[in-house]
Amino acid sequence: MVSRLLLLAIMLATVHAESVAFLGDSLTAGQGVPAEQSYPALVGVALAADAATARWTAVNAGVSGDTSAGGLRRIDWVLKGKPRLVVIALGANDGLRGLAVEQLEANLRGVVAKVRAAGATPLLVGMRMPKNLGPEYAGRFDALYPRLAAELQLPFLPFLLDGVALKPELNQADMIHPNADGHALIARNVAAWLKPLLPAASDQQAAASNQRPATSDQRPAASDQQAAASNQRPATSDQRPAASDQQAAATTP
Repeated sequence: MVSRLLLLAIMLATVHAESVAFLGDSLTAGQGVPAEQSYPALVGVALAADAATARWTAVNAGVSGDTSAGGLRRIDWVLKGKPRLVVIALGANDGLRGLAVEQLEANLRGVVAKVRAAGATPLLVGMRMPKNLGPEYAGRFDALYPRLAAELQLPFLPFLLDGVALKPELNQADMIHPNADGHALIARNVAAWLKPLLPAASDQQAAASNQRPATSDQRPAASDQQAAASNQRPATSDQRPAASDQQAAATTP
């Protein structure tokens, strides 16, 4: 646990502007497999291999045992790395522990709000519960994710473990955590879903930059006003207003 948290801290410290953070639990952290074989790490490899997405990096912010409440507590720390997108893959432990679906919803809404307040784009990944936890509970749990994605207008991947869940050849002995092959399949699914969303995220970043307060690149207007004021001074035989005009032009970037 300590080594994974240390690795996460290092990755957050080195993250650049074009990054995707994966906020999740042990399914995201890659419990039982080497860190480089976790699906976020493999998504990062896929992004780097594609010229269209090579400027993007993936940050694994998964912590084993985390619930949606834990994710809500940690999101401010994750956002210090200034990711452009945050993939929210939380809730599996809430469901396995039978925690209230209403509280799960409140926590997920809180994470989304914090991500947006930081100027990043939230993306939601769905989880599903086995029916042996009770059909009524499983039904409400499963229905939460698509409903929340629709209400909050979130890019949505319906099920993180699609094609992996309950397949012995893709899971470890506990039949909960994917093995290396399972993570590889998850990474392919996530990368295929994520890549089309990345250019739009870059466009949003550029638009946000264009809306920042004016800086030195807009100073020519002030120089022009100064030049205009100079032109209103009485002219002398040495035609100094023209020199003022030249000075104003020289100060224009």
